Amino acid sequence: MMERTQRSWPMRNLRAALVLVAISSAALSTATAPAIAHPHVWVSVQTTVAYDTGTLKGITHRWTFDDMYTAMAIQGLDKNQDGKYDREELKELAQVNIDGLKEFDYFTYAKLGEQELKLAQPIDYWLEHKDGILALHFTLPLKDQLLAEAQGFNYQVYDPSYFIAFDLAETDPAKLGSGAPEGCAVDVSVPQNDMELAKDLSDSFLSQFGGDFGVTLAKTIAVKCART
Repeated sequence: MMERTQRSWPMRNLRAALVLVAISSAALSTATAPAIAHPHVWVSVQTTVAYDTGTLKGITHRWTFDDMYTAMAIQGLDKNQDGKYDREELKELAQVNIDGLKEFDYFTYAKLGEQELKLAQPIDYWLEHKDGILALHFTLPLKDQLLAEAQGFNYQVYDPSYFIAFDLAETDPAKLGSGAPEGCAVDVSVPQNDMELAKDLSDSFLSQFGGDFGVTLAKTIAVKCART
């Protein structure tokens, strides 16, 4: 059983504290197996692989939060009482989110083949409120940039504890940004080992306890380029 750690956070107000708890109170596990649990926050993920002058720069995120999280997070932020939440009104909340995510490596795990890649601090982060839903935008640069044609670049977005349920969006879950080399494309898949392990875990839990247990599988987004 995973142990939840106690943390003290700057409590500038109750809203900020609640947002930090929702984003970061999950204790990360070092296990890579799929998790069987119940999430508390739901996030729909869209990612873009960013390029710049012949290099693979990093990963640009758009995370769309569920309506319950949105309703909690925006309380008291409509400063001019116009019924809208502009970027300036959401600026402090965006900073709270980014600060809270830092401890968890922004739930983003990048590799070149099987080699883990380090990510730099996020840039260009901001929150958008549209159609009653919050979306967090930010870019995670690679600490060591790769050639745009690098073979084997892949990444996953997930919370090993399943406190936050990350799921790829149905529309444009992953794409290549401008400057991507010709002949490259994104491929989204679930590793075969994870599929087999998830089935074993589900069968084991169902046989012991019965009922409906959710199994989450972290999808891998890989950039595949035709060799020249």
